[in-house]
Amino acid sequence: MVRGIIVALDVPTAESAVGMAEKVADHVVGFKIGLGLLHGPGPLLISALVALGKPVFADAKLNDIPSQVEVASRRLGEHGARWVTAHVSGGQAMLEAAVTGLREGAGAAPAGILGVTVLTSHDDASLARIGIDRSPGKLVARMAKVAAAAGCEGVVSSPRELTVVSDVAPGLLRVTPGIRPVDRDDDQARTMTPSEAVARGADLLVIGRPITAASDPSAAAAAIAFEIKEAASAD
Repeated sequence: MVRGIIVALDVPTAESAVGMAEKVADHVVGFKIGLGLLHGPGPLLISALVALGKPVFADAKLNDIPSQVEVASRRLGEHGARWVTAHVSGGQAMLEAAVTGLREGAGAAPAGILGVTVLTSHDDASLARIGIDRSPGKLVARMAKVAAAAGCEGVVSSPRELTVVSDVAPGLLRVTPGIRPVDRDDDQARTMTPSEAVARGADLLVIGRPITAASDPSAAAAAIAFEIKEAASAD
């Protein structure tokens, strides 16, 4: 996998998502749309973004009984999603259903499920408050093994757990959000710079606000893409 940016189009409308995608397309390897857009404009936005010539990552974070997840992932595949996320906490059977549904929906086009491990908004304290006494690293290690066994193409994890994923499931694509070029005060608890994430083995770096909230999104994306290229060449 060529390392690069998946830009998170966490913007209010389908029109603004397409407009932002057009601005940064030359500097990214794909587009991500999350729950806000999937539950607003809907999955038809996937098709509009696919038309720009880059793969689309539908961050649906599916988590339900296997039969419902299979239907949902099939529908997203029909709209052209290259990747779809599903929570590993839903279990191996659910992930297997997601894999089956997406493949059926995508037909001959490449498509894969990405297992969501531990959200980057969590830390040890927040996990403890919901009754999980494992560290994020230990939890991600177990979840990566489940995702691999279920046939997922990759996992989504914080950059801090990238080496854990490499150790326990080296065949998985490593996708990481929580990428910050500089220190920022926001809702991400476990973050890292682009070059640090590449050094730890990230394949795809999901980056939103540092690009989409910049005064010049194209220039911001170009600068981060250059940082990633330099870090990759130093490996």
